[in-house]
Amino acid sequence: MTVLPFVRPARPRRYLLCPPEHFDVTYAINPWMDPAVPVDRARAIAQWHGLRETYLRLGHDVVTIDAAVGLPDMVFAANGGVVVDGVAIGASFVHPERMPEADLYRDHLLAAGIPVVHTTTHTNEGEGDLLVAGDVILAGTGFRTDRRSHAEVARLTGHEVVTLLLVDPRYYHLDTALTVLDDHTIAYLPEAFDRDSRRVLQDRYPDAIISSAEDAAVLGLNAVSDGRHVVLPTEAEGLAAALAGRGFVPVPVELSELRKSGGGPKCCTLELRPARTGSLQEVPA
Repeated sequence: MTVLPFVRPARPRRYLLCPPEHFDVTYAINPWMDPAVPVDRARAIAQWHGLRETYLRLGHDVVTIDAAVGLPDMVFAANGGVVVDGVAIGASFVHPERMPEADLYRDHLLAAGIPVVHTTTHTNEGEGDLLVAGDVILAGTGFRTDRRSHAEVARLTGHEVVTLLLVDPRYYHLDTALTVLDDHTIAYLPEAFDRDSRRVLQDRYPDAIISSAEDAAVLGLNAVSDGRHVVLPTEAEGLAAALAGRGFVPVPVELSELRKSGGGPKCCTLELRPARTGSLQEVPA
């Protein structure tokens, strides 16, 4: 009898992206940013279009929000909020340079048909630090999102929220140090977390894929998975091989220009998760 290999199922997603029409590095709010290093905006735009086209090719729905003048980091849509089961929580940013983005993303989510976009009393930077893994939300803190907002997110979404403390400033958001691959599988860099958080991750995800420091250093963990395909930076070759060895299909993309601001595929991508009793698929873009 022939045993067919296990094929991981992919689920169509709906993603919100923002074009990098005003992308630049004019200030430094994380260790990746150096205003002295020139930015090639045309190249950034071309790379972003490559990411968008990759999602479309994989069968996903992509909607966009208009970029705003004076907000060079607005391209990193993941930070604009988090949408779980049709419930949206808008972001509130730590750094003044990004604070105006919050209202723009909140207004867009409302215009997209989400009836209520909640806000938290304490700072949260959206999917940068709030990663949905099945019925659990893995929540980062340490550099951007206030730990106290985690309890608010749990109350607003009805999901269990697991706090994880980041300790390496290069991995200032959870989505730079951990990737949700499917409802039960993650990849992460242990060194990015404190001892207690590493223990939590080991207990919850004993079969997790462990990233090398080299792959994390090219933001390889700033990846987007549909359960089968994993869109990740081209340079993360070791992580891509590890993913393939576990039955995932790595889909490399080139986003080196946006990495000058500390961003990769996930930073550029906010997932719009539909309500369990309905769907966002018919909401006009």
